[in-house]
Amino acid sequence: MKSKSFSSLLAMIAAVPVLGLGLMAKEGPALKKPTLLYDPSPVSEGKSPVVASYADVVEPVQKAVVSIYSKKTVRERVAVNPLMRQFFGDLPDQEREHKEEGLGSGVIISPDGYILTNNHVVEGADELKVGLSDDREYLAKVIGADPKTDVAVIKIEAENLPVVTLADSDKLRVGDVVFAVGNPLGVGQTVTMGIVSAKGRNQLGLLDGGYESFIQTDAAINLGNSGGALVDARGRLVGINSAIISTSRGSIGLGFAIPINLISSVLQSLIETGTVARGYLGVVTQTSPAEDAETLGLPKGVRAVVVTDVTPDSPAEKAGLKRGDVFLAINGQAVTTGEELRLVIAETMPGKKVKLGIFRDGKPLTVEVLLTKLDEKPDELIAGVDVTPLTEEIRLRFRIPARFDGLMIRAVDKESPYAEVLVRDVLIVQIDRDDVTDLASAKAKLTPGRHMLYVYYRGALRVVRIEIKAD
Repeated sequence: MKSKSFSSLLAMIAAVPVLGLGLMAKEGPALKKPTLLYDPSPVSEGKSPVVASYADVVEPVQKAVVSIYSKKTVRERVAVNPLMRQFFGDLPDQEREHKEEGLGSGVIISPDGYILTNNHVVEGADELKVGLSDDREYLAKVIGADPKTDVAVIKIEAENLPVVTLADSDKLRVGDVVFAVGNPLGVGQTVTMGIVSAKGRNQLGLLDGGYESFIQTDAAINLGNSGGALVDARGRLVGINSAIISTSRGSIGLGFAIPINLISSVLQSLIETGTVARGYLGVVTQTSPAEDAETLGLPKGVRAVVVTDVTPDSPAEKAGLKRGDVFLAINGQAVTTGEELRLVIAETMPGKKVKLGIFRDGKPLTVEVLLTKLDEKPDELIAGVDVTPLTEEIRLRFRIPARFDGLMIRAVDKESPYAEVLVRDVLIVQIDRDDVTDLASAKAKLTPGRHMLYVYYRGALRVVRIEIKAD
């Protein structure tokens, strides 16, 4: 098998159409689906005539790009002066709040007011106001947001609005001319020009464990451009401007946009359910460098994705995947990195089957796997409360006596219904007088109704009462 080419290996794997992200059903009246304009043709046919001006291309796009103004209340916990505690005992920390205003951009994608923007533009906002290019202003509401891709959909109540046409971002080529449209630094709507510098940028750490496959561009992007349009030379939307990498917080030619094809995979789900359901396989992988190909029994120079672990009771284990298996393709499409595999799996609807082309013991095989739903919050005990097992490092850091064990609260979302009674660095020792040993059993105990928690906090064991409401 070492002499076979990579293309011949892929030919032995049955190909099926790539599965798109599915939609989760939600009770209640369905929202009206927006009508989208779509043009999948490439920006050029390889012949690039001299162009003296792009004004006719840019002008319609400007009408469909909006400014988004946000207001939110920020609450901060302020530690009490240690001297005060010496005189007055274990005083609780104080809370203070202040208002923050933010600025971003957005792109109208339907005549009835659906607008694409970034999750970080609208996250935590108490109020959103949208300013159109003709100076009209509307209040907006968040329809759905996905922090893992930094995509959000908001809506204003308006009709007959100008819209952009969506392109096929997979057909972009490095060197294609693109324009960034938005409201940088609040100076007003601005258009900058550049080229596609790279595609499929990932592992940049911009989304904190999210799904990165950015278009990189040298079109100037600055603060306030977030959520604005990245369009091609025909005025079609190829991406949503999302981030920059800079040593000065200003543009140095490293701007990043979310491809419209990735956005399209979550768009309808956000509109219909407000959230995104992602497929789950249950493997840990490592991208094998090309120089290791022959060691794995692959043709020389082939990069591949090697399974280093399989999660117990996962779809992967049930399908018979093993440590040491090499991924070559998914649904007939070649995969060469773990990031590519992760992205395709995440974009596939839970409950759907995928065909994995793998290499095992010198032979190509096709394995069919039924994906389940990815748990986006694996460390969440109750809504907005993340916990972690008590380790020796944590025990020493917080001077927790050896007689106590349980789960340590590592984060509490400020929007959590339990934020008033549970705080970070609290050790949950018992739930309803039963010892807490692991996350799964603790979640099972917290059924709808009232519960009594014994917690260890700042040198003392305390009782906290919470009420879990039914979904």
